[in-house]
Amino acid sequence: MQKSETERFVIIVAGGMGKRMKSELPKQFIKLAGKPVMLHTLRVFYEFDREMKIIIVLHNDFFNMWNFICEEYSCNIPHKVIKSGETRFESVKNGLGVIDNDNGFVAIHDAVRPLVDINTISRCFNSAMKYGNGLPAISPKESVRITITGGNKPLDRKNIYLAQTPQVFSIARIKEAYKQKYKPDFTDDATVFETLGEKIKIVEGDVLNIKITTSIDLKFAETVLKQRNK
Repeated sequence: MQKSETERFVIIVAGGMGKRMKSELPKQFIKLAGKPVMLHTLRVFYEFDREMKIIIVLHNDFFNMWNFICEEYSCNIPHKVIKSGETRFESVKNGLGVIDNDNGFVAIHDAVRPLVDINTISRCFNSAMKYGNGLPAISPKESVRITITGGNKPLDRKNIYLAQTPQVFSIARIKEAYKQKYKPDFTDDATVFETLGEKIKIVEGDVLNIKITTSIDLKFAETVLKQRNK
């Protein structure tokens, strides 16, 4: 029996070790508004679609810690945890490897983007269903310059986008893209995907959907979540 073409998956990439936060605890486990960051991320995707298959890609050193967190916070959201790779590319590839349905769509999301909202996720999946992919992005508010030989020059920011996650793709096509060898210029999943000759479809992102990298980001996210919970 063929599986539904509308079956949805999400790979939450949580293989990072949190070095830029200058903390022994990886960013995905740091407390944010009373709960570890990744619990917030997990909850948003579950609330978006309770039938969605959730895959967390995690360094195996932290499997026990994650199990303890799930017990401590009574997290009963169904999900699968698998081992991360040496690079983000390998981690995503591992996540794709446990998906047994090539007919649906998969979101690939950074575990440390807990402020993503349901509307952004929905726009990405709707785009993927129509065009084969959906990448959320925002335009920069600051002036943008690029270095050139002997100096630098301005770029028209109307032509610049800041990519976010979740990036959503046709499962069959993104699996095909991840069969190739890793290249240093694979900055995100979209850059891997477009090597197949695919055009990336940009959808409206969210300025609040930040990637928590520093302690300042954490404080910002804390403020946003407190406002949302009022």
